[in-house]
Amino acid sequence: MSGMAAEKTDGLILRVTDFSETSRVVVVFTRDFGKISALAKGGRRLKGPFESALDLLAHCRVVFLRKSSSGLDLLTEAQLLGRFRPQEKDLSCLYAGYYVAELLLSLTEEYDPHPQLFQAALEALEAFGRREDLRRGVARFELVLLRELGQLPDFEACVACGAPLTEGRTFGFWVSQGGLICPDCQREEFSQITIHAGTAAALRVLAGEGDQAWRRLQLSPQQDKELKRVTTSAISHVLGRRPKLLNHLP
Repeated sequence: MSGMAAEKTDGLILRVTDFSETSRVVVVFTRDFGKISALAKGGRRLKGPFESALDLLAHCRVVFLRKSSSGLDLLTEAQLLGRFRPQEKDLSCLYAGYYVAELLLSLTEEYDPHPQLFQAALEALEAFGRREDLRRGVARFELVLLRELGQLPDFEACVACGAPLTEGRTFGFWVSQGGLICPDCQREEFSQITIHAGTAAALRVLAGEGDQAWRRLQLSPQQDKELKRVTTSAISHVLGRRPKLLNHLP
């Protein structure tokens, strides 16, 4: 085991793939090391160092040996801390959890830690399990993800003229320029999404750093719809395609 150092951290299981008759390859998004890919020897056995912890979206305390060269790390332990438990027969809640996994798999890099994003993912999964406002929980996670990646659109000031977004009943969202446009700067030739001032205010709250005010937001059906258009276009722009699981979300 020379060249390997044992690391211990909390993680979310993002993907589990059978590797042999007894082993599995797992992708884990960890609090302290970011995303890792590791071989779990004996991971298909019911008894052993993993104790059935290697389920999709399980929250685990993991111990792994970090490879010094390219290749898979070696997962040696996984202690279950909590499972993702959507309400029975609630497929939208289940797909919301899978959507979190899809975005973390697609948009995070190996060994690029984002503790706040890890915490946001845990909070989102817990909220989905309690069947809180699903759209609000999804939007919160999407916006924290964009913020952590340095891709959060500017919801505070007009991206064209820099004026603070305090005047105006509607604003435009200009995805390619990364933010909102005030009424004075909007042009027909701009490819933009129109949102109301209340939705812009909700976006600012949902994207707030280290703040729980977003949990108290009550979104109208109109705000819900506008919010989804903004976050979907922003996520799709960064990803380079529309996320696969979006079609299964309300």
